[in-house]
Amino acid sequence: MSQEFKFQLKSVNKSFGSHHVLKGIDLEIKKDSSLVILGGSGSGKSVLIKSMIGLLAPESGSILYEGQESINLSGKARLKMLESCGYLFQAGALFDSMSVKDNITFFAKKLYELTKGDVKDLAIKKLHSVGLPKRILDLYPSELSGGMQKRVSLARAVCTDPKVIFFDEPTTGLDPIMSNVINDLIIKLRDELGATTITITHDMQSARKIAQKVAFLYEGRITWHGDIANLDNAEDANLQKFINGDPTDAPVD
Repeated sequence: MSQEFKFQLKSVNKSFGSHHVLKGIDLEIKKDSSLVILGGSGSGKSVLIKSMIGLLAPESGSILYEGQESINLSGKARLKMLESCGYLFQAGALFDSMSVKDNITFFAKKLYELTKGDVKDLAIKKLHSVGLPKRILDLYPSELSGGMQKRVSLARAVCTDPKVIFFDEPTTGLDPIMSNVINDLIIKLRDELGATTITITHDMQSARKIAQKVAFLYEGRITWHGDIANLDNAEDANLQKFINGDPTDAPVD
């Protein structure tokens, strides 16, 4: 397999009971690229990236990570893969009972032998990378604003200097100004780390700002994949409805 790709997915299927979410996903993601996966609510975006990182196991298909099969890895091999990956959860997923410092370094402490001084220095460094002051190190998530919580979550996602970063709806629940702050940080951290970024979102403003490549997920399948520059001219009727906010024939909950 070509070493130009970070991930290669072939015929990936995932179901929950009788609900077939991913229906034969084929997707190749180049190294050092910025891919945004677009799709409506319930289209399977989160299931897709959770399958890629190993939080979910597909029933069939192949997911190659740097040319190696990643489905059903052993615990040790999965941990090695995760060492090079960062993940920003949609709701932040900070631990309420842990300080900012311990939240940021949670995974790093499982991977490396760190002294208390190392932990503090690492947390301060990562706070600085997302534009937050060290004075919040000993605060708890409940003492932070929503935007600060999101940035602390981002600091945790990049704590091990990952070469792949997954962003699950990074601007959900944020005002337009803070959304732009997060988008700028995603671009900054991607460039600083030389990382491949994979972002799922339904926020078109964010997609246009951070994407180099776009994949559109519709009813469990990738129906369009191409450069962001070609998005508006894509010959995919469902994609055009999505990016233009056209409610025609939209499903009713």
